[in-house]
Amino acid sequence: MEHSQPDNDWTHSHVFNEGNPLAQKNTTRAVILTTVMMVVEIVGGYTFNSMALLADGWHMSSHALALGLSVLAYVFARRFANDSRFAFGTWKIEVLAGYTSALLLVLVAGSMLFQSVERLLSPGPIYYDQAIALAFIGLVVNIVCAWLLKDGHGHSHDTHGHADHGHDQDLNLRAAYVHVIADAATSVLAIVALIAGKFWGASWLDPVMGIVGAILVAVWAYGLLRDSGRVLLDAEMNTPVVGEIRQIIESSPMKAAISDLHVWRVSKGKFACIVGLVTDEDTSPTYFRNALSKHDELAHVTIEINRLTPDHNGGTS
Repeated sequence: MEHSQPDNDWTHSHVFNEGNPLAQKNTTRAVILTTVMMVVEIVGGYTFNSMALLADGWHMSSHALALGLSVLAYVFARRFANDSRFAFGTWKIEVLAGYTSALLLVLVAGSMLFQSVERLLSPGPIYYDQAIALAFIGLVVNIVCAWLLKDGHGHSHDTHGHADHGHDQDLNLRAAYVHVIADAATSVLAIVALIAGKFWGASWLDPVMGIVGAILVAVWAYGLLRDSGRVLLDAEMNTPVVGEIRQIIESSPMKAAISDLHVWRVSKGKFACIVGLVTDEDTSPTYFRNALSKHDELAHVTIEINRLTPDHNGGTS
């Protein structure tokens, strides 16, 4: 039996994410720079016996991996954008990459903490001049990478005057940016520790700065895990758009009560929602869909109408 196809007026695309080709290009550049500097710092850290420099190099290796993961996420999200297996598009591939990058940051923090404590208990000689030079080069590389990725770090504001803090960003690019900023911070800490050790004999400051860096990385990782995890788990019912949906329905001349409401994110700053309504008015889903259409962030709206009858038995339209 042949199935009839719906009219084109009733069908629509589920590709909500337009992609970010500039971010992909800049992230690729950052991967190359980070990988080269990673090799230099690891070799230099072992050669010159600097824990701060070695920790910076090793955790830069995870950053290089995370940045590479970000690039792959952009590639796969674009490649499978029109794949019908993805009910609401492929944007969450990028979010998943951001979450995975945050997990790598946690591992980085743990590794930095372990190695720094070990070196604090068993100190060794440090070749300060060479280590300081490499740390400065690493910082310059990190600054360049941060500049390449900076556009994805700012918070977006929607057209209705409110900002959903941290969620209207490209979370994949934000993850890459956080990795680079973590690198820059540990480079600064390494430079401070090495200079203090060279001029004031505070060799203990080298591993202590490694511990401080581990704490900073862990804090940034937590923030990224929280934001990307919330999107992956569809924990979006506390976002401002949910209140706006309720307000529009409750203030509508066509009286209806919300019996069911689900809102989740399908792209950067874009949401899908399912709204179940109970009413005794003679209305249609189209009426309420049009009422909600003024909110551009609602990219996919499904309305269900349950009509009250005199005996309170509902029907669905």
